[in-house]
Amino acid sequence: MIICSCNALNDKAVRQAVAAGASRPREVYSGCGCEAQCGNCTATILSIIREQPAASGRG
Repeated sequence: MIICSCNALNDKAVRQAVAAGASRPREVYSGCGCEAQCGNCTATILSIIREQPAASGRG
């Protein structure tokens, strides 16, 4: 499913960035090699970040 239409990011790419350690939307964009454009996807990206287990290698 496309999460960010401006950057053509799908949920798989966002989840991979989060699994790699991204804990903020801008880190997700950076991890995917892009930057925020309109920002409409930020809430969805935050939801994906928050649904990841807290003990995912951080801390």
